[in-house]
Amino acid sequence: MGRFSLPDQAPDGLDSPVTAAAMKYGAKAQVAVFRLTGGRVGSKWRVGAGFRKPVPTLLLEHRGRRSGRLFTTPLLYLRAGEDVVIVASQGGLPKHPQWYFNLVAHPGTRVHLKGRRDVPVTARVAGPEERAELWPRLVELYADFAKYQAWTDREIPVVVLSPARP
Repeated sequence: MGRFSLPDQAPDGLDSPVTAAAMKYGAKAQVAVFRLTGGRVGSKWRVGAGFRKPVPTLLLEHRGRRSGRLFTTPLLYLRAGEDVVIVASQGGLPKHPQWYFNLVAHPGTRVHLKGRRDVPVTARVAGPEERAELWPRLVELYADFAKYQAWTDREIPVVVLSPARP
């Protein structure tokens, strides 16, 4: 394990309420700063594998499948032609993140990219072949995705956000 890399096994306490709260409030701060600066600050992830190789970050809007409330979550992304690809890794935790279930229920949404607000997109979960094609590119983008997959028994979903067609 290098100085700025993750351990080979999930750290104890990763699934703790304290960690969840820290992630929640860290994400809220990142969303606020990203919005305030139009993405000039907060549009690069510089944690873990992103320390030496920063990864682009977007803001994903998603509607609660039960509450109907609008939420915004910062996520790493990969460009694939016109599409934007995101990963429902949740740091290798045992359950999919809430935003994933929300997108499955309400696939029409918007993303905010650096310098571009309110980009309408339609979400779909990548099928097995497409995921197999995208996964190596995602791991190349952010090497810690491979560790997250190793830490969990679930297959981490890959979600493709395509430009919404009028």
